[in-house]
Amino acid sequence: MAGERQARVADRIRVVLAERLEKGLRDPRLGFVTITDVRVTGDLQHASVFYTVMGDEAHRADTAAALKSATGMLRSEVGKNLNTRLTPSLEFILDAIPENADHISALLREARERDESVAGLAAGAAYAGEADPYVKPREFDEDDADEDEDDTDDTDEVGARA
Repeated sequence: MAGERQARVADRIRVVLAERLEKGLRDPRLGFVTITDVRVTGDLQHASVFYTVMGDEAHRADTAAALKSATGMLRSEVGKNLNTRLTPSLEFILDAIPENADHISALLREARERDESVAGLAAGAAYAGEADPYVKPREFDEDDADEDEDDTDDTDEVGARA
């Protein structure tokens, strides 16, 4: 039951923060921010807010500074809209989802290129040995039959001596 309440409070914090950021802050450093996830501790005292920012590293750094300076105002906004005895402290954490997604797509692209090169090599490849590598029964020639008869004669002589 505590997990359910944590999830409800986290979802409510996410909605309140997203609405407030949509209205905008007066800080010009704030970029295009998306709240991706909120995780609340079991005692509802601390909330970790994960966000992403469109843009380069400079935009990310400016947005992180803007969110850090606006944490008190955003916490009071959460406290007004949250029906709990205590308002949780907020910690803003840059979410690494876009970087991970880019890395995974690069790995998939590389794997696809390697598969295509291997398929190209396999299309023009030939067997290293014979076309039919399986052992077949030997076919006897007349010369082989003569040699076999001579061998049987030798064993008969040995058998006769014994």
